Amino acid sequence: MVEPRSTDVVIAGAGYVGLATAVALKASAPHLSVTVIDAAPTGVWRNDTRASAIAAAASRMLDRLGCWDSILPEAQPINEMIVTDSRTSDPVRPVFLTFNGEIEPGEPFAHMVENRILNASLRAKADALGVTFIEGAPVDGFEHGEAHLIVNYADGKSLATRLLIAADGVKSRLRDMAGIKTVNWEYGQSGIVCTVAHERPHHGRAEEHFLPAGPFAILPLTGNRSSLVWTERTADAERLINEDDFLFDAELEQRFGLKLGELRVEGARKSFPLGLTLARDFVKPRFALAGDAAHGIHPIAGQGLNLGFKDAAALAETIVDADRLGLDIGSIAVLERYQTWRRFDTVQMGVTTDVLNRLFSNDSVPVRALRDFGLGLVERMPRLKGFFIRQAAGLSTTAKIAAGPADLGRGLNYSGLGY
Repeated sequence: MVEPRSTDVVIAGAGYVGLATAVALKASAPHLSVTVIDAAPTGVWRNDTRASAIAAAASRMLDRLGCWDSILPEAQPINEMIVTDSRTSDPVRPVFLTFNGEIEPGEPFAHMVENRILNASLRAKADALGVTFIEGAPVDGFEHGEAHLIVNYADGKSLATRLLIAADGVKSRLRDMAGIKTVNWEYGQSGIVCTVAHERPHHGRAEEHFLPAGPFAILPLTGNRSSLVWTERTADAERLINEDDFLFDAELEQRFGLKLGELRVEGARKSFPLGLTLARDFVKPRFALAGDAAHGIHPIAGQGLNLGFKDAAALAETIVDADRLGLDIGSIAVLERYQTWRRFDTVQMGVTTDVLNRLFSNDSVPVRALRDFGLGLVERMPRLKGFFIRQAAGLSTTAKIAAGPADLGRGLNYSGLGY
């Protein structure tokens, strides 16, 4: 029997979380061998038309990893954000809350970056550091050995590894294979995602309109373009996705308005079901979850990517610290540190987004009055606004405490790749 090829760490999933974890590991411990297994066919990531909000702490992390310089020319800073609350048919949408986009002079609280640009930079860095890629080969299963896992993939091929990291998304097959249960519920909503070109410049302003069916977010991209995250009840979202262009554009214009001139949808429009998924465990012996495989949250606060980057940084630091001390990087004693480190922050954000969605995705008159009063109160309290903007940027004291003890400083944590 031929012995399987061995590698120190296998990462299943080549999205931004899997790639960031691979880069952080190789940047800090070049002697560790890291293999990324991507179920998607080679090059399909280049067709990803979505965009993500990268908070200031995440951009600092990417800078420390040597990726931000290649991303920045294609990144759109968010210079201002406004929040409105109205019905779809209202002729006027009053602004209840505004945020200046800077958390430090010259540093915006977030940038919008297209996913293909983010992934290209991370892939290039991973390749330069010597990460091995296996593409178009989903993991079929894994078996426990005495001091390793045997990871099976692509028609009988296998790898022996000390640690398997599942970063394969909210519907993670590997999470199920590991027997990890989840807390899960659906919102009956779907998020419509598309890119819109418009005649006039947006000047870096993001808008979030709270409508009865859910938030309608307009997020600035480079050029005269914006990325939309449009929440609707699932049946309505499916109807809109299947409408012809004329009817879809009419519904879009009613929500977007004509302040930026004529609108044109670029590329495909897609919808994704929205729900809350929290893994009951993040780790098993020689197995760890990261990113959406550990937690899928509502996009209302735009924090999904940033939670994933925190996972990547915390997991990489946990592994590197254990390796420096001569410990087994796949032992449950080592991996439980990562789980303890990340659990509080994840549950806190999951509960926060759940409450926000329930509060703002309804048309109850008393609830509308209460939330509008709250938004107006925050608008009149500069210190409270400053707290919220730093929270969104991942730089608040609360976020640091939740992130864990490595904030004291050896360099692989999310913020000092950040704080």
